[in-house]
Amino acid sequence: MSPANAPSASTSTDTPALPLAGLRVVEFTHMVMGPTCGLVLGDLGAEVIKVEPIEGDRTRFLLGAGAGFFPMFNRNKKSIAIDLAQPEGAALARQLAGTADVVAENFKPGTMAKYGLDYASLSATNPRLIYVTHKGFLPGPYEHRTALDEVVQMMGGLAYMTGRPGDPLRAGTSVNDIMGGMFGAIGVLAALIQRGITGKGQEVQSALFENNVFLVGQHMLQYAMTGQPAAPMPARISPWGIYDVFTVKDGGQIFLSAVSDAQWVTFCDALGFADLRDDPRYASNNLRVQQRPALLPLLRERLAARPAAELAALFERVGLPYAPIRKPEELLDDEHLLATGGLADMTLPDGPRAGQTAKATLLPFTLGGQRLGVHRDPPRLGDATSALLTELGMGPAEQERLRQARVVA
Repeated sequence: MSPANAPSASTSTDTPALPLAGLRVVEFTHMVMGPTCGLVLGDLGAEVIKVEPIEGDRTRFLLGAGAGFFPMFNRNKKSIAIDLAQPEGAALARQLAGTADVVAENFKPGTMAKYGLDYASLSATNPRLIYVTHKGFLPGPYEHRTALDEVVQMMGGLAYMTGRPGDPLRAGTSVNDIMGGMFGAIGVLAALIQRGITGKGQEVQSALFENNVFLVGQHMLQYAMTGQPAAPMPARISPWGIYDVFTVKDGGQIFLSAVSDAQWVTFCDALGFADLRDDPRYASNNLRVQQRPALLPLLRERLAARPAAELAALFERVGLPYAPIRKPEELLDDEHLLATGGLADMTLPDGPRAGQTAKATLLPFTLGGQRLGVHRDPPRLGDATSALLTELGMGPAEQERLRQARVVA
């Protein structure tokens, strides 16, 4: 393994090393899926070296919904810019990959082999190498297809389940890209454990389509269990009597639920609905499910004059599940996230706000009671090129020659 990342200035000498400190990851990734894998490994303490084209990963420059891709998925990484299309660049990338414990990639099939950067080529000289590849499809009839998150959501049943009947709708975030990268990281962690036992590395594969199928597996098994196809979520038969979004006073919206018989009694008592609590038609959850077509309109009518904030305070007080309807930008000021360290400051590397500070969401778990933070800002393009070339034995003159030839940047 390579030397561990240097700790951040705020790291105490008493702070335990991160779990993957000393592990070197070289990633040839772009967009979201592959970078997510590197993000997870980097947050866990690995030294992650991102190999970019000399013009930079194109997600650095995306607009609109893609503007947050690069800073979100590339913190805790170093950057080296190499032109793989030049034979000297490909050779340099192979040399760098030879220093790695883990190589990660998410390019179309055949791309890495063209540069001698595929698993077969690299593992021939480094049998301990763990190589994680992120694809649209695992090997099979579909593997030649170009996949996107939206493509697999459509063909994998998720868009059907999310939208209204006849109106398939992709989920509002890159669920398969992100989870596909997470499953790639899980595979790497398993392979690291096995390497510790056998001394040998292996190839790990993660794919968008198979990830999506895993997500809808509960609906597939619903059909297997009941013989009834799962309906899209907006038209589903809910398993819970009260489990819905209510539009209330001044157009406010709030999600309210009562998923057990005890919660139903609390719900009715808190809202002053004794008549509903004592009505035998609503005596059990399954009865309330059967009565939803009549019960929900009645509740909507009764709740329409009450402000969402009042209902939230009431449900908070009696311990019932509820949720305000929030926008992503509102979470930047969420009191729970701020109080629990769920957001961390980092410096933006590109775009109109380059050099300014923004809050980043952290991995959603703790180790030893601590959240894993940002110990390295998202990298500027080629911020580690010189240091890595020096490590590979190249002096200043050779480095300048490579820059002049546009092999590196």
